[in-house]
Amino acid sequence: MGLFRGRWKKKEQQLNERFGAAGVAITGKDAKNANKIEQYVVERLEQIIELAREVEEEKSEYKKINSYLNDIQILENLSEEEKKKVTETAVNVVQLNTARNDFLNSTRKLTDVQFAQLESQKDDIPAAIKRLAANEVYRDTLKKDMNYLEREKAEWTLHREYLGSHKRNLKNLVYVCFGLAATVAVTLLLLQFVFRMDTYNAWIVLMIVTVAAVCCVLFKVQNDDSDFIVAEKNMNRAILLQNKVKIKYVNIANAIDYACEKYHARNAKELNQLWEYYLEAVKEREKYQRTSEDLEYFNGRLVRMLAQFKLYDPQIWISQVMALIEPKEMVEIKHDLVTRRQKLRDRLKFNLVNIRQMEREAEQAIAKVTDTRMKPQLQEILQSIHRLSKII
Repeated sequence: MGLFRGRWKKKEQQLNERFGAAGVAITGKDAKNANKIEQYVVERLEQIIELAREVEEEKSEYKKINSYLNDIQILENLSEEEKKKVTETAVNVVQLNTARNDFLNSTRKLTDVQFAQLESQKDDIPAAIKRLAANEVYRDTLKKDMNYLEREKAEWTLHREYLGSHKRNLKNLVYVCFGLAATVAVTLLLLQFVFRMDTYNAWIVLMIVTVAAVCCVLFKVQNDDSDFIVAEKNMNRAILLQNKVKIKYVNIANAIDYACEKYHARNAKELNQLWEYYLEAVKEREKYQRTSEDLEYFNGRLVRMLAQFKLYDPQIWISQVMALIEPKEMVEIKHDLVTRRQKLRDRLKFNLVNIRQMEREAEQAIAKVTDTRMKPQLQEILQSIHRLSKII
C-alpha cells in the first residue's frame, strides 16, 4: 500500500508542475470548501482562455485560406480576354524560370514543386520547424503521461477490488469465530451439567479468545475500509488527470497533423531537412537571379495585372504560376486549400465543444461559490470569455 501511495504522490507532483493542479470534481462535501471551488473555477477559466486563444489563431488561418479560395474563384471567372493576357504573361514567367533553372545543378535535392512550396512559406518555416519539433516532444511526453496514468488507474482499481474482497472474507471470518465460539460453549455446557466438570477456567479462556479474535478481525476490517477510501480517491484523481491530459494530447496531435499537411512533411526532422535543401538551392539560384531582369519584369507585370482583379495576395501566384496555365495545377492548389480548411473547421468545432463544456462546468461551480465578493468577479470573467469565444 505504501508503494502505491509513494508512486502516485511523486508522479502527481510532476504532472501538476507541468499542467497546473488537476481539476477536482465538485461534490457536496467540496461545495463547503469555498477555496477549493474557487480554485476549480479559476483553473477552468484559464483552460477556456487557452482554448479561446487557439480558436482565434485558427480563425485567422481560416480567413486566410478563404481569401485564397476567393482569389481562385475570381481567376476562374475571368473573361476569355483577361485569361489570355494572364496566361501569356504567366507563360513568359514559366519560360524564364525554366531558362534560369537550367543553370542549376542537375542533381538537385528539391523538385521545382517542393522549392515553390517552401518559397511561398519561407517566412513561416523557421518558426514552424521549432514549433513542430517542440510539439512532437510535448506530444510524446503527453503520451507517456497518459500511459502512466492508465497503469496507475488500473493498479488502484485492482487494489480497491482486492480490499473489497478481503473485507468480505474478514466479515465471513467473524461469523466463523462466533460459530466456533458457540460450538465450544455448547461443549462446555455439556461438560459442566452432564459430566459435572469444572469449566470455569475454560469459560474464561473462551471469552478472552473470542473477544480477541473478533476485535482483531474488526480492526482489520476498519483498516481495510480506510485503505479502500484512499484507493478510490486516488483512482478518481488519476481518471480526472488522465482526461485533462487527453484533451491536451488531442489538441497537440491535431496541431502536428495540420502542420505536416501544410508543409508536406512527415515530421519536424524531415521539414528541417527540406528547409536546409531549400536554403542551399536559394544560394545557387541567387547567383543567377541577378541577371534575370526579364524574369523580374514579367513577375512584376504579372503581379500588377493580378492586382487589378482585387486579389487578396497577387504576389503568391509568382510561386504558383503554373496554376495560371495548367487547370490541373489550379485544381490541386484548390484541393489542398479545401483540405486545410476542413481540418481547421474540425479543430474549431472540437475546441468550441470543449469551451462550451468547460463554461457549463464553470457555471455550475460558480453557483456553489459562497464568497459574495469573489462570485460576481468570476461570473463577470466567465461572461466576458463567453462573449469572446462566441464570436466565431
